[in-house]
Amino acid sequence: MPQAKTPTRTPGADGPLTGVRVVELAGIGPGPFAAMLLGDLGADVVRVDRPGGPGLGIDPAHDVTNRNKRSVVVDLKAPDGPARVLDLAERADVLIEGYRPGVAERLGVGPGDCHARNPRLVYGRMTGWGQEGPLAQRAGHDIGYIALTGALGMIGAPDAPPPAPANLLGDYAGGSLYLVVGVLAALHHARASGTGQVVDAAIVDGTAHLSSMIHGMLAAGGWQDRRGANLLDGGCPFYGTYETADGRHMAVGALEPQFYAEFMRLLGIPGLAPARDDVSRWPELREAVAARFKSRTRDEWTAVFAGSDACTAPVLSLREAPHHPHLAARSTFTDHGGITQPAPAPRFSATPTAVRTGPALPGAGAESVARDWDLPREQDPPRASLPNPAVHNPQ
Repeated sequence: MPQAKTPTRTPGADGPLTGVRVVELAGIGPGPFAAMLLGDLGADVVRVDRPGGPGLGIDPAHDVTNRNKRSVVVDLKAPDGPARVLDLAERADVLIEGYRPGVAERLGVGPGDCHARNPRLVYGRMTGWGQEGPLAQRAGHDIGYIALTGALGMIGAPDAPPPAPANLLGDYAGGSLYLVVGVLAALHHARASGTGQVVDAAIVDGTAHLSSMIHGMLAAGGWQDRRGANLLDGGCPFYGTYETADGRHMAVGALEPQFYAEFMRLLGIPGLAPARDDVSRWPELREAVAARFKSRTRDEWTAVFAGSDACTAPVLSLREAPHHPHLAARSTFTDHGGITQPAPAPRFSATPTAVRTGPALPGAGAESVARDWDLPREQDPPRASLPNPAVHNPQ
């Protein structure tokens, strides 16, 4: 792993959201990622874990979506559980939950309960299907959400099933990022008006919104409603991926004429350059491009295209990516606590961000949260304090 640069820090600055308090009711997937992003931006995030879970089935010390947070453990089904969460909500700016619709209300920590204690609170709700609609109460995962929106149907070769794009497109792009945008917009409104609100972030809504440009192209006749037949979905021979001699791959995005010309020159088949604008010759062009890439290894082709505007790049693995010279120079990845992970993004000139703490271990932040958030002491009726710290070292 290349050594990350130490960013220039303004003394005391931990990101643009320094001073914002966030309560995260523990879940998995897009909710924790959204809370991590707020924490990366400097917010004081307290994750409310439940006894015994949930989790990803990995050691909590390696779950980087829980970095830049502190954890307390609260049993919401215990008699005093909801009161403990409401104590936090009263002192918070934002609360995030990812339960099925109605669950938070049944537990006594829904928007009505929280706003009764804190009218300025931004209450962020993260679900796949949304708070209402025929599927609102149904279980689901990323792949089903993106399937229904049409996004999954755009991906992949026309003669094979659409591939699963990990959980990046639905959970994180259509879900987490839209939740964070909504929370920040509502926070701005709350600070201007003194009134909080509920943010209903549904993965189906966000994923559909991501395809806005494609819908415009479809309406204009510039996009065919089938896979592998368009400029950006692999149908175009100069926008896609090709296998190299060593079984690895190169990615090509030489769309503009000048970049295409450079690509063809460096690839070694400039004679086929006129085929760019002749769709009837695209199969011939694709075959020739594929044959050329198969003649050398990925690293050999990487050297050929280095320093050019051919818009061609090697397809790297997760372990390879941090070592790429450009990403290393920008410190796009960082090491913290022995874990290589993406650094916070985006970047800020006046309020730089950082990975301040490693993954929050369940319950380890109870003592410091109780102190810093001025929570009721155990002897102060009628609200109970948070549980004692777990055996883990505080974060």
